Amino acid sequence: MMIAIGGAIGTGLFVASGGTIAQAGPGGALVAYVVIGAMVLLLMQSLGEMASHLPVSGAFQTYATRFVSPSFGFAMGWNYWFNWAITVAAELVAAGLIMSFWLPDVPGWVWAGVFLVLLTGLNALSAKAFGESEALLAFIKVAAVVVFLVTGVLMILGILGGSAPGLSNWTTGGAPFNGGFVSIIAVFMIAGFSFQGTEMVGVAAGESRNPQKDVPKAIRTVFWRIMLFYVGAITVIGFLIPYTDPNLLRNDATDIAFSPFTLVFERAGIAFAASLMNAVILTAILSAGNSGLYASARMLFSMATEGKAPKIFARVNRRGIPLPALLATASVGLFGFLTAVVGQGAAYTWLVNISGLSGFIVWVGIAVCHFRFRRAYVRQGYDLKDLPYRAPLFPIGPLLAFSLCIVVILGQNYQAVFDGKLLQVLSAYIGLPIFLGVWLIHKAVTKDRTIPLDEVDVSGIRVGEDGSRRPS
Repeated sequence: MMIAIGGAIGTGLFVASGGTIAQAGPGGALVAYVVIGAMVLLLMQSLGEMASHLPVSGAFQTYATRFVSPSFGFAMGWNYWFNWAITVAAELVAAGLIMSFWLPDVPGWVWAGVFLVLLTGLNALSAKAFGESEALLAFIKVAAVVVFLVTGVLMILGILGGSAPGLSNWTTGGAPFNGGFVSIIAVFMIAGFSFQGTEMVGVAAGESRNPQKDVPKAIRTVFWRIMLFYVGAITVIGFLIPYTDPNLLRNDATDIAFSPFTLVFERAGIAFAASLMNAVILTAILSAGNSGLYASARMLFSMATEGKAPKIFARVNRRGIPLPALLATASVGLFGFLTAVVGQGAAYTWLVNISGLSGFIVWVGIAVCHFRFRRAYVRQGYDLKDLPYRAPLFPIGPLLAFSLCIVVILGQNYQAVFDGKLLQVLSAYIGLPIFLGVWLIHKAVTKDRTIPLDEVDVSGIRVGEDGSRRPS
């Protein structure tokens, strides 16, 4: 549960939320986050049905291989692994910049190296070490949001920070919907990135002690908590800071002093607000890196066990940790970081752009896999009552989530398309043709085909009270 919550709370909320309000106004940002949050709920329900029935570390690529085709699974697996391996590099770069707030004389690469060793060590200890460290990091983020919400409500009521603002910031200028529908669509992209990481609950299900119980519980409760945090935070910021405030546009992770959270805390009279938010944002960054190493290492391990990656990555140590896969992922994170500090960082920028669409591609894949799994499950005569968890809105849920994901993918940089800026278009969308290329080339080489619904393997795994696992 904390992994799912923590995966969705990061710099997208603490920093970038200010930019969304500046662009679309408080009402527009609120609508965008509610719609994208609803889409994530549908995807989490789809993933929950599959992950509780078939809890494996491969998650998305295993489902894609079984329920669609081996080539689709191959492309999904490598896409997800690359996404989080490069994200680890991005987090290392950000962590180095964050530390310069306190220790400006220490080079950022030193901190990046320290944090890479720390996160790799945590993941190498055990799955339990990862789970407990991630739960702690997530708790710090959640606590920061709760304190922010309580402080914000007291300020809105006029108990803290002077007089109550009333609805003035919701009616000034073009508020509450600045820029109309086009601005809301633009915020969809930012909101979508903010929610990425919630799908990690599917990977973690492979090592959960009781996935048939744990996964449905996490799915049922995590959405409402995430929506409370995001919708609550956007609402508080909208009441307390006018969307015309230029500080909201300072949405880089290094601009701690201009995070909307920092601005609100300072207006409440908290003198150390910038240092507090710097620490919280560093926690969010380390949490993302920690989760990224875990998920990508498990994905590489799973692909190796299914013959989609070199066999060496299928090895585990005596504690059950896929150490070769973990070290390979950490090495890619190190390489990505080095590309950021060598030269002008152009190679690093392209690596990040390539991985930018990967999370949305995974979400599309989850919707497709669930749609085919459920249809095959029913067609082959199985009883839906036997599933540990059923997505309540099938088939509308995966179809609607699929459609919204496609809108988000195509709208990544629509302005550059309209303006004819080819380099920006290529930079924004390059991840899509790379994914399609990997899928289609593998399909051509292996002469693969989409598996007919009657032949789809819909068998699951049941986990006993002693942790034993058997086919179902």
